[in-house]
Amino acid sequence: MKVIDVLEKEAILLNLKSTDKRGVIEELAEAVAMISQISKDILVQILMDREKLGSTGIGKGIAIPHGKLKDINNAIVGFGRSKEGVKFEAIDRRPCHIFFLIITPESSASVHLNLLGQIARMLKNETFKEKLISAFDPEEIYNIIRDFEENF
Repeated sequence: MKVIDVLEKEAILLNLKSTDKRGVIEELAEAVAMISQISKDILVQILMDREKLGSTGIGKGIAIPHGKLKDINNAIVGFGRSKEGVKFEAIDRRPCHIFFLIITPESSASVHLNLLGQIARMLKNETFKEKLISAFDPEEIYNIIRDFEENF
């Protein structure tokens, strides 16, 4: 499964308004809730519970909040971007600008790990990250990710 297969265009937010971790998680969860029939409150709860285990801010301006839900059948990926950056308790203590949110079925550990790995690999590419930062609309973000996955 590719990231593009589960990335929802309606859950691509290019102008996150929040300035803290919980706010970003709430914004992304709201976008996913609107397209998935999953309660925003449940999404926020599982994502914040995961954050208590350790920040999903992986450094270099990137965070990948993720969680598992029992009552879903398919993975969902959302994307968020903050031009100003958000204090996300990242391992390098730098503000995060790029956010990928991953929600997978509780029974699909391999899908969960696969998506995390794919996103982490993509984000190691500086050109890819620069394109995500400079994209103008959700369609462009979607195309950047699709093109990267097709060519690498």
